Amino acid sequence: MSTRQVPEHYRYSAIPHLMVDGAAAAIEFYERAFGAQELFRLDGPDGSIVHAEISIEGSTLMLGDAGGLFSAPTQLGGTTVGVHVFVEDVDTFNERALKAGATSLQAPADMSYGARQIMLRDPFGHAWVFLTHLRDVAPEEIVL
Repeated sequence: MSTRQVPEHYRYSAIPHLMVDGAAAAIEFYERAFGAQELFRLDGPDGSIVHAEISIEGSTLMLGDAGGLFSAPTQLGGTTVGVHVFVEDVDTFNERALKAGATSLQAPADMSYGARQIMLRDPFGHAWVFLTHLRDVAPEEIVL
């Protein structure tokens, strides 16, 4: 058993914990659309998902069924958070996500801060920004 206080895949990260209506369906969607791998899940006695973890190209995210203190974006009429994930090939990623049912909020575009980027909304109301790093850019070179 490891004696590390923070597991390596959590180190130096703030890990999003997405709350959704229908976490099992969301995991299936994330597998099809984003190539996610389910790491594990904890089912509640009522069949809900209390806690699950997925990985998208090495980035770990947590999710579960909304309830109690947490609401899903669909219950709120939108989300206040965008989840940013770096991927190897944002263009191929975008094609797969759209075919699986994601909605495009921004088509693939090269950004002044050195990334090629897309923005998507999943069917569960979460906004996603997927990026492929192209080059390092000094802050004074960035044009908004």
